[in-house]
Amino acid sequence: MAETFTAKAQQGETLDALCWRVLGQTAFVVEQALELNRDLADQGVFLREGQQIILPVVLPDTVPEPQIVQLWS
Repeated sequence: MAETFTAKAQQGETLDALCWRVLGQTAFVVEQALELNRDLADQGVFLREGQQIILPVVLPDTVPEPQIVQLWS
């Protein structure tokens, strides 16, 4: 299993906002966080203030390089 750590949710925070605040990204991270915290989907949109959320450690080489699409060249 990948390395993980915990972060506390702030008042009125959503999972994607927590991932952005703590990890600086949401791509591929929110899905991993939902896998690590299986009960979150049943809670609704907003996390409880102070709730401990397990997040994955994101290494730079594990994040896919964004694909650039040029519409006009």
